Amino acid sequence: MSKKLTNRAEDYSKWYNELVVKADLAENSAVRGCMVIKPYGYAIWEKMQAELDSMFKETGHQNAYFPLFVPKSLFEAEEKNAEGFAKECAIVTHYRLQTDPDRPGKLRVDPDAKLEEELIVRPTSEAIIWNTYRNWIQSYRDLPILINQWANVVRWEMRTRLFLRTAEFLWQEGHTAHETKAEAIAEAKLMNNVYATFAEKFMAIPVIQGVKTESERFAGAEETFCIEALMQDGKALQAGTSHFLGQNFAKAFDVKFANKEGKQDYVWATSWGVSTRLMGALIMTHSDDNGLVLPPSLAPNQVVIVPIYKGEDELNAVTKVAHTILSDLRANGISVKFDDRDTLRPGAKFAHYELQGVPLRIAIGPKDLENVTVELARRDTLTKQIVAMDSLTETIRHLLKEIQESLFKKALDFRDSHITEVHTFEEFKHVLETKTGFISAHWDGTMETEAKIKELTKATIRCIPLEMKAEEGVCVYSGKPSKNRVLFAKAY
Repeated sequence: MSKKLTNRAEDYSKWYNELVVKADLAENSAVRGCMVIKPYGYAIWEKMQAELDSMFKETGHQNAYFPLFVPKSLFEAEEKNAEGFAKECAIVTHYRLQTDPDRPGKLRVDPDAKLEEELIVRPTSEAIIWNTYRNWIQSYRDLPILINQWANVVRWEMRTRLFLRTAEFLWQEGHTAHETKAEAIAEAKLMNNVYATFAEKFMAIPVIQGVKTESERFAGAEETFCIEALMQDGKALQAGTSHFLGQNFAKAFDVKFANKEGKQDYVWATSWGVSTRLMGALIMTHSDDNGLVLPPSLAPNQVVIVPIYKGEDELNAVTKVAHTILSDLRANGISVKFDDRDTLRPGAKFAHYELQGVPLRIAIGPKDLENVTVELARRDTLTKQIVAMDSLTETIRHLLKEIQESLFKKALDFRDSHITEVHTFEEFKHVLETKTGFISAHWDGTMETEAKIKELTKATIRCIPLEMKAEEGVCVYSGKPSKNRVLFAKAY
């Protein structure tokens, strides 16, 4: 397979799909709409998972695991949640197959093995978790419950794309129970802030924190907080959400507690999650026409060493020095790989690691051994420099930090230059068709106007930014009074 990618400017969607496959991140599977995450892609996800898991535990959360299957009656208990996910549900109706008497060697559903109650394959876990919490909570002394689950979920998407939208995907989902409304709202905001910190500090992706409009909220939530990112093609991507659920699920599952006054009250709830969709965000924020570009904090290999040699004697000499460098880098907490395969030429290895986005590449040959230097190449800028071996570790430590910061700044500059204030609907449409990005516009607060703008332009309100200052104006579409601007964009 050719490693050359379609140019982003020619066909961004095709470039993305090719990059995911050719960089060995993921591929389509034999199951419609489901993907196989390959080892290199999964290694990146594992680094994301480890960082997030540490952040969750630092804020007092614990991991648990709940069933994949949800009895239909439990799923129906919270009506808004059930209605919101109904069209995406996969359902188990039978528990056994049998040999088909009319088709030798084939199987069919055993008609006598129908389940007494159908099971929903979880699209989200609020129902099964809140039914469980009913047994865990009797008193205010049992609160708060701060639980996170790493799991897979199924949402039967009709149009799928690797990482961005698949029928099955990996994620984490936090589910917390609180004594008061104020505590639950504070939790939802806290976790949204955790997501923002992770995206910016580790993924080098600038995000805007905000709240969703009523029509864009999570089904069953009273408020949905979110982080929104902007991709290179000018489309927005929802990178994480945190929901204040009020007492909706507590009432649906009769989860009450004795408060400090001895009176019965319903528990207050939150849920929050991010998924393997973050892999798509990572790819589309930083990568280029040569392949993946990874921030050092999430790169499975921050450095790769490629030997340049002719014959076994030169290889042995280079290998000895390479192992010394490797040991020193690892002792300094830097992940490094030595690629001494004899099945690929150095040029092919360079292209491979460029495609996979390894932040730094070291090349060492006989001349480098003579000069006690190495050639060090940066993936983000595609520049090279000669570095003395005795200063190599310190140079690499400095460069990894610089690359991380540089990727964030580049993405931030792009994002900020693609937030455009408009005052008329004609301006709105012109920016959307030419410049793209976030459009800051006044909105009259009605679902009717929101729906009409979406119908006419395919742009949606991505969020009402938390830091947006109050500003009197008139709606960009209806001309009715508006108290503040919101951010519109076309989105994934």
